[in-house]
Amino acid sequence: MASDINYQDGPDLSRRDVSPVEDEPNHSPASLQQTEYERIGGRTGSSFFQTIIHLLKGNIGTGLLGLPLAVKNAGLLVGPLSLLAMGIVAIHCMNLLVKCAHHLSPFLSYGDAVEYGMENVSWLSRHSVWGRRVVNLFLNITQLGFCCVYFVFLSDNIKQVVETANGTTGNCHNNETAVNVPSYDSRLYMLFFLPFIIVLVFIRNLKYLAPLSFVANIAMCVSLVLIYYYCLTNIPYPINLPLAGRAVDYPLFFGTAIFAFEGIGVVLPLENKMQNPRNFPTVLYLGMGIVTTLYITLGTIGYIGFGEHIRGSITLNLPLCWLYQTVKLLYSFGIYITYALQFYVSAEILIPPAVARCGPRWTLMVDLGIRVALVALTCALAILIPELDLVISLVGSVSSSALALIIPPLLQIITFHNEDMKLWEMVKNIAISLIGFVGFVAGTYISIQEIVARNSKLIFTKSFGSNSLLFQF
Repeated sequence: MASDINYQDGPDLSRRDVSPVEDEPNHSPASLQQTEYERIGGRTGSSFFQTIIHLLKGNIGTGLLGLPLAVKNAGLLVGPLSLLAMGIVAIHCMNLLVKCAHHLSPFLSYGDAVEYGMENVSWLSRHSVWGRRVVNLFLNITQLGFCCVYFVFLSDNIKQVVETANGTTGNCHNNETAVNVPSYDSRLYMLFFLPFIIVLVFIRNLKYLAPLSFVANIAMCVSLVLIYYYCLTNIPYPINLPLAGRAVDYPLFFGTAIFAFEGIGVVLPLENKMQNPRNFPTVLYLGMGIVTTLYITLGTIGYIGFGEHIRGSITLNLPLCWLYQTVKLLYSFGIYITYALQFYVSAEILIPPAVARCGPRWTLMVDLGIRVALVALTCALAILIPELDLVISLVGSVSSSALALIIPPLLQIITFHNEDMKLWEMVKNIAISLIGFVGFVAGTYISIQEIVARNSKLIFTKSFGSNSLLFQF
């Protein structure tokens, strides 16, 4: 998952940092040979190991837990192979972004790189600022989309823990409890979390969240280990699952998979603050290799373990015993803290321009007001679409496909088009962008279609299938 990184570990690199090099707008790659590897803070920058940890953290979240359902939509053979192919393409696009940023100027953010690249094309140069604005738009959609997913994830998992609390036992070999007490609708749980999340995002300096973030990371790691342990020790035999899913469900797979792989937003910030950026390609390939392996393995064994009954998050399929109920609580705590980190990216893009337009007396009020409004917006959207798998697929299709697949290849074309780019490179970049665009259109269409169909079915059931009110909670 993207941009899930602790910005308190170094300066804010969501924008270009001011440096003597940047004061010279026209400089060649040769002139930057020495300076481009002497990055922010010198020896105080991130080490090789720290950068890998941040890269892993930026890609592992709720998207990982939704991949078993994604594999179901693609099939037991097609799903893992598609995840491998998407991983290779996603890593390639991340590398393209870094190369383009190096060629254009040091210390660039994603949006700045696109803006500088468009300035290389005469007929695009007058509108280059729109490149940065489009990237920032998709970054906002992605980050706030993550926040919507977190609301749904928290409500679904806590609701299940509460409803089964009375019958939860120590027996983890039976995936059912003796008592299941219905509680409130999941949307009421979202409203319950709303004030707690608002208080969380009122912490404007993320360094104060560092201790909680550390604990949250440990909690999520322990949860993942236990999830893997259960899946590996409960693989049924024989395995009788379809090797390929329905073609109509493949766009849902694409949206969920690209949602999980969309860590491209953290690539330039991490590379910018490394002690030795020459090692970043190794960090990228090693870190994303680990991420891709996790995605393929959990997606595959999760689907094998639970089969057709797999849900939007694999945590919802875990046995209803105290050990795995604790896993849900631990992972939920990690996601709760991660909300502030994901929210921080959008806050840094949206709040400063608004604050700049008001007087000093109103600065704090405007800042906090925008934070409340953005959190309320993510909660409202989650309430409107309380289906975890569909929210993940929709966010992935709409914004993650653009940031991870469509824009980087096009950026390479406009950056190097005057430098004898090989024909095969041009064809390859266009093909990747077209694949991303097809996934964008098909995934968005199918996700919206499924959302409308499920909501219509839910409304019909509550209206005519029972004596309850239309929107009974």
